[in-house]
Parts: sequence; structure tokens; C-alpha cells
Amino acid sequence: MEPALALRPPRHRADPRAVRWWTVQGLLVAVPLALTAGAAYWFLTERQVWLGALVAAFAVACVALASLTPRLYYRVQRWEVTDDAVYTLHGWLTHTWRVAPMSRIQTVDTERGPVQRLFGLANVTVTTASAAGHIKIEALDHELAARLAERLTTITQATPGDAT
Repeated sequence: MEPALALRPPRHRADPRAVRWWTVQGLLVAVPLALTAGAAYWFLTERQVWLGALVAAFAVACVALASLTPRLYYRVQRWEVTDDAVYTLHGWLTHTWRVAPMSRIQTVDTERGPVQRLFGLANVTVTTASAAGHIKIEALDHELAARLAERLTTITQATPGDAT
């Protein structure tokens, strides 16, 4: 009889610089959205006070969400790679656990967008032979991401099976 495996949170978090990267990404959306709402209020309405207060509250909420959400996401997003599988955990209300056995891995990709490069970060995407799709490990130090992709490739090539 095989021993039962205890499901535990993966050990690693994203790089701490990820909080700043996610904040910048959020602000790149939130600030133009808030400015557009303010411009629409200014140019397209008769400037009722109650509507101005509503637009101001909307702008504050946009910036607050863009600033706070990355800190919360950093607390719940985790990952780990062992010789047997890739594990990820993410989600606030609904926790999503993903486990991909090495024998099911088809491709390993790294990705670095322009803002990510400014922060020295990269993502690793593991594509599996699964209908659930790929597993993404976000916001790693770019050198760690390269080493992780190399390690996953080596382990996957040494693992028997055809990943189908």
C-alpha cells in the first residue's frame, strides 16, 4: 500500500519585485481609466456635484485597486518544481492547485515583456498534455527562470513517456 501524499502549499513565491511590476501594470490601466472618467465628467456633463463625487470615488478606487491587489496576489501565488512534478497555487476566494507530472510536460517556455524586463523578471510556462491547459509560473528573477526552464527540460527529457 502506497503512503498517502499530503497536499501542501508549494514552497516558493514570486520574486518580491513582482509586486512593483504588477503595480505598474495595474496603474497603466487604472490611471488612463480614471483620467478618461474625469475627462468625460468635465467635458460631457453639466458638472453636477454628486456626479463629480462619484467620478472622484471611481478614480480613487481604480488607483487603490491597482496598488493593493498586487500585494494580496503576492501572498497567495506560489510555485514549486520537484523531480516528479510542477506545482502551482493561486487564487483569493477560489484556490486553484495545479500539478503537472513531468511525464505530461510537452514544452517549457520563458517570457519577458517590456515592463517585466525593466524589473528583471520573467515567466515560465509549462505546456502539458492536459485539457486544463498550461501552467504559468509568474514573476521569477529572469536568471532563475532560465535555470528553471533548463532544469525542467532536462528532467522532462529523462522522464519516460511521450507526454500524451
